[in-house]
Parts: sequence; C-alpha cells; structure tokens
Amino acid sequence: MTKIILGIDPGIADTGFGVIKKEKNCLVCLDYGTIKTSAKASLSDRLEILSCELSKIIKKYQPEIIAVEQLFFCKNVKTALIVGHARGVVLLTAKQHKVNLVEFTPLQIKQAVSAYGKASKMQVQKMVKLLLNMKELPKPDDAADALAAAICAANSI
Repeated sequence: MTKIILGIDPGIADTGFGVIKKEKNCLVCLDYGTIKTSAKASLSDRLEILSCELSKIIKKYQPEIIAVEQLFFCKNVKTALIVGHARGVVLLTAKQHKVNLVEFTPLQIKQAVSAYGKASKMQVQKMVKLLLNMKELPKPDDAADALAAAICAANSI
C-alpha cells in the first residue's frame, strides 16, 4: 500500500516541506524545498502566502498524512510566537484539505532518522540523504528537517 507523506518544518521566513512516498518498506523522496516569505511583507500577508503555497503542494501531491514539527521551547518569545502563527496556518490548511495530521517533537524526529535525539543539522541531513537514497544532501536545513518529519511519520504508520 502506497502512502504519500508531507513533512513540514514551520517558520515564517522559511517553511520547509518534504514529500515522500512510502511503498511497503521503501521510502522515496518526491519533492522538497522551502516556502519563503519576505520580511518586508506584513505578518498577515506572510501567513497568507504560506497557506496558499502549502495548498498548492497539498493539491499537487495529495498526501494522506502531514507530519509537522511541534514548537520547541524557545528563549526568544517573539520568535516562538511568530513560529506559532506559522504552525497554526499549517494546521488549519491541513484541516481545510481534510488531510490527517501528526505532530512530532524535534527530539522524536531526530531519533527517527539518526537514533540520537540531539543530532546536529548535518547529521540529520546525512541520514535523510541515506534513508531516502538521495544523490545529494537535502538543503536548506528547513527542507531536510521537513523530510525528516515525513520519515518519522512513515516509521510510525
């Protein structure tokens, strides 16, 4: 049974996304990248861009599951609030498209791909490349983290 999984690493400037296909025990990368918004735009405009671009990805790949990284404790409260807004848009957009949503902590995602909850960004990128049999490291970090979230979801279904 084939499953399409969309992983999301929410952010306001860059939201990482990664689309994988799980067929039996094989994982294949279909697409990955980031949704970028300009710092010059208002917060509401940036959130609208995020929703529109995410909707396009959902319509194109029709995932059965969307895996989202949970908000981790952040020392910068302002940053945490803004990322929280982006997460809210991701959750709402998934709901509007009637896609099942699963959430994982950064620790769970890192453990799923590297067996170590405090793995570095580079370790995560290298393991994502290996697990998805990719030719090159997935970049930027946000996209690699999104693919890692998708892998985490694939391992849990």
